[in-house]
Amino acid sequence: MSQITICGGEKKQTHYFETSTSYWNKLINFPNPEFFMKLTILLFLFVSFAFLFSLSGWIRDPLLFISTLNTLTTTKCPETTTKIVFENQEYKTNISHLVFGIGGSIQTWESRKHYAALWWKPKVTRGYVWFDEEPNGTWPDNSLPYRVSEDVSERFKYGTISANRIARIVLETYRLGLENVRWFVMGDDDTVFFTENLVTVLAKYDHNQMYYIGMNSESVEQDVTHSYTMGYGGAGFAISYPLAKILVKVLDGCIERYSYLYGSDERVGACMNEIGIPLTKELGFHQVDIHGDPYGLLAAHPVAPLVSLHHLDYVNPIFPTNTSQIDSLKRLMGAYKMDTGRTLQQSFYHDWRRNWSVSVSWGYTVQIYPWYVEDHLLRTAFQTFLTFGSWSAETFTFNTRPMSSEPCERPLVYFLDNMNNANEVGENYETFTSYKRFVAEPWKDECNRTDFRSAIALHTINITAPRMDPGMWSKAPQRQCCEITTPFDGVANSSVHVRIKSCSFDESFSLPR
Repeated sequence: MSQITICGGEKKQTHYFETSTSYWNKLINFPNPEFFMKLTILLFLFVSFAFLFSLSGWIRDPLLFISTLNTLTTTKCPETTTKIVFENQEYKTNISHLVFGIGGSIQTWESRKHYAALWWKPKVTRGYVWFDEEPNGTWPDNSLPYRVSEDVSERFKYGTISANRIARIVLETYRLGLENVRWFVMGDDDTVFFTENLVTVLAKYDHNQMYYIGMNSESVEQDVTHSYTMGYGGAGFAISYPLAKILVKVLDGCIERYSYLYGSDERVGACMNEIGIPLTKELGFHQVDIHGDPYGLLAAHPVAPLVSLHHLDYVNPIFPTNTSQIDSLKRLMGAYKMDTGRTLQQSFYHDWRRNWSVSVSWGYTVQIYPWYVEDHLLRTAFQTFLTFGSWSAETFTFNTRPMSSEPCERPLVYFLDNMNNANEVGENYETFTSYKRFVAEPWKDECNRTDFRSAIALHTINITAPRMDPGMWSKAPQRQCCEITTPFDGVANSSVHVRIKSCSFDESFSLPR
């Protein structure tokens, strides 16, 4: 019997033993049966012990055992060793794996470039805004880089030029051949991305699979008119590299077949249907298909990281104390940079001593109700807005409740005023945010009831919260809780302290014990 080892094409033969009778005669000279039996038993015991030892190693750690066994029994050949790399922090999806393709135009860029400046980080984020023509003048170094879209007006005889052009941005971005791309992220020039949260969301998915991730419109009339099953372009949507590789081969044909559809995102969505890839919905993408005051929408954000906001030119400033939307967004971004994952996340508290219900939307607003309000109402958005298309009061893809015109039937509202990091130790720290009472028309917006007096005396709410671990979003989501830590002594306070924390089991029940 012999063993043959192949190394780099060279055959080497090793003789282990000869099977001839003469060899065994020389070795043992045919001992008596008793000796041969003892030798056989000893050999059997040795083999059994070795097998049991190996089996115990497999039970303790099967993967380690297999890896070790391969190392011991495989003949190493020069220059043929396969390197196995295990996934670690370095290989998890990060911002460098994303490429943004932003649909823009020379006519709109001047008024919308401030939105991109809020989230674009030179030498950190990658991507381009795609224009319909070459811009004039020198392009700023710290601005989102630009590209000029290919002129396809002659190729496509039907459909609007802008919709056809913007639908092809994913194709043109793919053809740039950028390295180490896992996700192509599409958006509009008035889309505000919260990039750290976007990375957190995309990191949940296997980028080697075909994924189409985004969200539909908040407005039912928009979804009925366009689609419930497409990622709306203003909210932004993400396409994994393997899906983009397939999409670019058929996209031009889709644009021709679906030239009757309204927008570029509809064309892309129709093409995804042909490929057979459904939209994976993530609640943090916001098309913001509303008019009016976005307060109700933002104050009741779902339990999901805030990923994007759109159509901000069509709604009131998100902070009524700011005169411009850009200034409002800068304030929100200030809180976001302190604690990306917690931004707009709700937490509730019922103070039975004061008879208050409290809703905190971190980094944005606090609502104080001088009466008991059930949690299912606290999480329901006030309808402070109208639909995007018809400017009507209904309907939306989430539940809403009316905001009463009676001061005694409305909560007291506080908006973010100041913020800073407290007890900072590396990436683990507490944040401090302060919220100030907002009264639009003091002469008619006060409730004079006795049970409102202690709440009306409250002008400032100070909140501390531990920094939210982004890894929490890879687990089953759960809304966090909060509590008022200022002692209740029967005297009206001008300020109280609130602490946000994880919910204990008892806090799953809002009724008093």
